[in-house]
Amino acid sequence: MSRNPKALVLLAPGSEEMEAVISIDVLRRGGIEVTVAGLDGADPVRCSRGVVISPDVALDDVIGAFDVLVLPGGAEGAKRLAESARVGDLLRDQELGGRLVAAICAAPIALRAHGVFQGRKFTSHPSVKPLVEEWGDYSEHPVEADGNLITSRGPGTAFAFALRIVGALTDAKRMVEVRAPMMFPVQVS
Repeated sequence: MSRNPKALVLLAPGSEEMEAVISIDVLRRGGIEVTVAGLDGADPVRCSRGVVISPDVALDDVIGAFDVLVLPGGAEGAKRLAESARVGDLLRDQELGGRLVAAICAAPIALRAHGVFQGRKFTSHPSVKPLVEEWGDYSEHPVEADGNLITSRGPGTAFAFALRIVGALTDAKRMVEVRAPMMFPVQVS
């Protein structure tokens, strides 16, 4: 690969901070260029447990295509992603371009809200299962991958989720190289 893959992580007020930070960190360890975009601007964002994260840029200022669009969960953050027309445009563009989308926890509600990835195999946090289970082939596996869609269940699955993204954007060897020094205890396939 001639360049490092590029990831855009969307951060909304109420996003689940573990899912956002673990994804950002693991992707960067994997050599992926990560941009954190604030849904409501570039000001610091208060996440679901009160942790404040400073985005790199406002989502409205993001230009260009990304190899992966990452949507952290958190009930309020996912709701805001589902309500955002800009997020809908980005999701449709990713799907049409065959590029990767990764959504964890409650964030798969945005997939249904914006009419993307219908009929795919996916998972979510159990709290939103009733809202999304008929949108596709619902699974209760910790991480589910179906083509250019990767989904996961919640904060406890965030490392496996992020490692799966690294593997999808690079290769299995790189995923193992990232996992080993983190002392990750479970095999990720």
